[in-house]
Amino acid sequence: QAIPWGLSALMILCGLSPTAHASLQSIDSLPLQAEGGSWILPAGEYSGQFVIETPIHLRCASGAVLQSGGQGNVLTIRAAEVNIEGCTLRNWGHNLTDMDAAIFVEQTASNVVLRNNHLRGQGFGIWSDSTRDLRVEDNLIEGDPELRSQDRGNGIHLINTNNASVVDNRVKNTRDGIYLGNSNNNLIQGNLMEDLRFGIHYMFSQSNRVIGNTTRRTRTGYALMQSRMLTVEDNRSEDDRNYGILMNFITYSTIRDNFVSNVQRGQTGDDSMIKGGEGKALFIYNSLFNTIENNHFERSNLGIHLTAGSENNKISSNAFIGNEQQVKYGATRTQEWSVDGRGNYWSAYLGWDRDEDGLGDIPYEPNDNVDRLLWM
Repeated sequence: QAIPWGLSALMILCGLSPTAHASLQSIDSLPLQAEGGSWILPAGEYSGQFVIETPIHLRCASGAVLQSGGQGNVLTIRAAEVNIEGCTLRNWGHNLTDMDAAIFVEQTASNVVLRNNHLRGQGFGIWSDSTRDLRVEDNLIEGDPELRSQDRGNGIHLINTNNASVVDNRVKNTRDGIYLGNSNNNLIQGNLMEDLRFGIHYMFSQSNRVIGNTTRRTRTGYALMQSRMLTVEDNRSEDDRNYGILMNFITYSTIRDNFVSNVQRGQTGDDSMIKGGEGKALFIYNSLFNTIENNHFERSNLGIHLTAGSENNKISSNAFIGNEQQVKYGATRTQEWSVDGRGNYWSAYLGWDRDEDGLGDIPYEPNDNVDRLLWM
């Protein structure tokens, strides 16, 4: 039926397309087959933009492919208690302003589980909008390496999302692997993120745990920004450019037991978070009251750089091994580099340990007065 002119005009003014809205199909339009407590989608290719408005456990048989012809979302989830498992999604829209995603979880949905799916396309992979208790597990999400990173969607994009669990996913060739904005009390664990702009990207979030993830060949492995009370433990950054771990206005957080190796300066044109020198295993910028301990930073252009008011941080029991420059600190206040008398391991240390207690008898002195004057 024709849409009344007034409604059509209102939808356009609100940024909605009447045609796109009318093209949504219920998931019930697919030839689903009941099996136990699940619905099975048989092998075949199914085109359309499908909406889920009632609880369902949807499993895809081998060879079942869902795609939306390069327009909008493939699956839009509006109901609680939805489980999508083992599905292949392709060729959804790539309008980043319209937030086109393979799977879009709306705020009316909660307790959604997305497990063991394969997503490949140019837009966002999974977008969660103001939902709770989301579980994203064991998915493979691939972007388009032919596009510039800023023209791709993020692999997993969480906005105002609380109590989510994002575990054991693999994300490659998207913009950011996992992005969290204004999202609290989430667990990000065991994910592998490769060939991205930023592996994990935090903005304005608190009380999140980042445990046991790996980033490779990103422009920043872990971009932690404008957030507080983060726990970042047992993660790896391998062969990333510009920054392994970047802390920008991070407060009351713990960075512990992470391994960062071979962070090198990026090429000209890399969209670094903060300009002014790259290749830093750990960059602490305007961050206070954090605990940084038992981390391993090696074979990078610069081991650790503190600047822009980064004070009152507890930095101890870290290992700085074989970095071209071990440490850079520019501030008017002295930074304490030990906790309870225990400092850090510096592979370039030239002091001695006459009492054989395992601690150097004199402090490590990495810089001279020319360095201090230059940084000031």
